[in-house]
Amino acid sequence: MAGLLRHVAAALLYLVAAASAAGASTYYASDPNLGSARVVFQTNHGDIEFGFFPHVAPKTAEHIFKLVRLGCYNTNHFFRVDKGFVAQVAAVVGGRKAPMNEEQEQQAEKSIVGEFSTVKHVRGILSMGRHSDPDSGSSSFSILLGDAPHLDGQYAVFGRVTKGDNTLRKLERLPTRREGIFVMILK
Repeated sequence: MAGLLRHVAAALLYLVAAASAAGASTYYASDPNLGSARVVFQTNHGDIEFGFFPHVAPKTAEHIFKLVRLGCYNTNHFFRVDKGFVAQVAAVVGGRKAPMNEEQEQQAEKSIVGEFSTVKHVRGILSMGRHSDPDSGSSSFSILLGDAPHLDGQYAVFGRVTKGDNTLRKLERLPTRREGIFVMILK
């Protein structure tokens, strides 16, 4: 992933993704799991930069990075923000506002094998969303807003936030509503 070209994309409501192979940031620069690739999600509330764990969850990290490079997250959004728990990015299919080309659709519909590890679910960790099937992750993922040990070993950890904790704090202050088990953003 380190040798990939920089990709900058256009925005709509919440997310614009840009990928690069920049050096490590200072937020979690000492994390030995971090590779050199970085992604920036630009939101209405500020930027969130994250890096990948290519040796912890290589297939998941590469899949998400490829979705970013293809522009699949452009015009997507966080559909769920549960303060102290998670901010969850909507699945590309169904969450994205702009139409997709054939390559984007094919990549977004792929399922990834669950790559479960011993890395703990703590604030800033990126965790792949999935259905009850452990191998059903596709494009929805969560940014942990607090410690969630009940997710350890159940969901693939594939990266962590490297910059943007202030943006995450802003997201946590957005008005929400409960919808079943989910805490959803009002707008």
